[in-house]
Amino acid sequence: MSGVGEILKAVGDFGRFQKCLVLLSVIPCLSVAFHQFCQLFMVVEVPHHCDTSWIRAVGPNLTQEEQLNLTLPRGPDGHFEQCSMFSPVDWDLDSILAYGLNHTEKCSSGWVYPSEQPPSLLTEFDLVCDRKDLNDIAQAIYMAGLLLGSMIFGPLSDRFGRRPVILISVFLQGLIGLGIAFVPHFYVYMAFRCVLGASVSGITMTFLALATEWIGVSSRPNAVLTSHCCFAIGQMILAGLSYGIRNWRLLEIAGSAPLFAFFFCMGVLPESARWLVTKGRIEEAKKLLQKAAAANKRQPPTRAPGLKPEKQVKSGSFLDLFRKKHLLKVTLIMSCAWFVNSIVYYGLSLNVTNFGLDIYLTQLAFGAVEIPARFACIFTLQWFGRRKTQAVLLVLSGLVCLIITAIPEDQPVATTVLATIGKFAASASFSTSYVYAAELFPTVVRQTGVGLCSMSARVAGILAPLIRLLGQHHRAIPMAIFGSAPVLGGLLCILLPETRGTDLADDTGDGHPQLSDSGLEGDSATSPMTLDKPTVRQICPPP
Repeated sequence: MSGVGEILKAVGDFGRFQKCLVLLSVIPCLSVAFHQFCQLFMVVEVPHHCDTSWIRAVGPNLTQEEQLNLTLPRGPDGHFEQCSMFSPVDWDLDSILAYGLNHTEKCSSGWVYPSEQPPSLLTEFDLVCDRKDLNDIAQAIYMAGLLLGSMIFGPLSDRFGRRPVILISVFLQGLIGLGIAFVPHFYVYMAFRCVLGASVSGITMTFLALATEWIGVSSRPNAVLTSHCCFAIGQMILAGLSYGIRNWRLLEIAGSAPLFAFFFCMGVLPESARWLVTKGRIEEAKKLLQKAAAANKRQPPTRAPGLKPEKQVKSGSFLDLFRKKHLLKVTLIMSCAWFVNSIVYYGLSLNVTNFGLDIYLTQLAFGAVEIPARFACIFTLQWFGRRKTQAVLLVLSGLVCLIITAIPEDQPVATTVLATIGKFAASASFSTSYVYAAELFPTVVRQTGVGLCSMSARVAGILAPLIRLLGQHHRAIPMAIFGSAPVLGGLLCILLPETRGTDLADDTGDGHPQLSDSGLEGDSATSPMTLDKPTVRQICPPP
């Protein structure tokens, strides 16, 4: 142990200093929620038909209704086909009227949309008919960006620190978000979304590690899950923004520009004292702990555990997660848990347009239900522990999806209610995963471990919109997959160690975290600390 945990008890492990840190995560969390789901509101279905203006060359005086009657076939329901047209001919108008057009083909000259429709991704880049699947592919590419960010920013954070990675990620997200509003082609849009996804991973993972390493174990779930509530509020704000701003480019600007307000507060964003100690930067860690003590109005201890580790803490690496037996089990099971959690969460979230009710109200409900889900975790994690909470929530979210497969298609209210319950369980489970994973991995490989778990979740995120395409064969197939996976993952979580009331491990050789002397780290913050062996004096002298 590095002694940071013991010193944090004295300087305050959830005082004003740590609350300011949680407050700093608000703006990035709101923006992350926006970018995660904004595309759902940029590709809203609208009536459309093939562009058949070719007939205007021979019949300039035709009304629009006459033009459509002559050039578009009708489907079994009596409405004009949206993805096919009669093949153009070089006849005169009288011949066309006399003999009619019989041969059909796919739209060859684009599509026509309602003139009053504001610009959207669908209308501007023709995401209809044969190009309709590009919408789900774009979502998958965004998820691939999240995967890329997990691979890049996790190890970078363990090597260069939490603070610089957060600043780079926030700046990148704001810059690319604004850039998306000016893209000329859909493939450029997809490339930008991939980079945006990478920056989102950098923000979410690194803020998690920073908060975990500054906050005591008794208050850690409260802090992490409060920031997750900001993510839920961001989803609700997205519903309101997208309802009021129908132009997709303006909507993108409105969701990205506020990120730059974060940089007015960048001077107060701290580095992780735990990370500094593992890197041997003891003096910097001392100064930060002094600053925390001053902010929390606490007197730093005159006798406290030394910041220098009793044994040299070696830098961790990706391979350490698989060399140690206890870390291998944690890595495999937690990666599986994040994978199945992501499958069900995004399976429900990205399906918001297919439940049959108003998309804006459904999104508002999906965002609103996450707030009590995240707050409920604060209590369940303390009462029942991490392991039971994780397992039960995963199984519950899966069972709800399996029930949805049996609901008739003409019952949108019942489907939406069940989907909301599933979203509640999946959201609570995701919050549990963040807290649980951060506590299971030791400090030297915490970001690498969480990054690997996040990578598995991002692979699931890539698959989720592609699994939705299987609904073309049978509507129940996607939900059956979204339901069965978390049930199996939840059962596996029973094999994990419990971390409630334990201190964080710093070295890969420590095994899983051990119980602190008081059971709850934060409870002993005001108690005098006595140690059996001599310790370094004035480790953290009063400022």
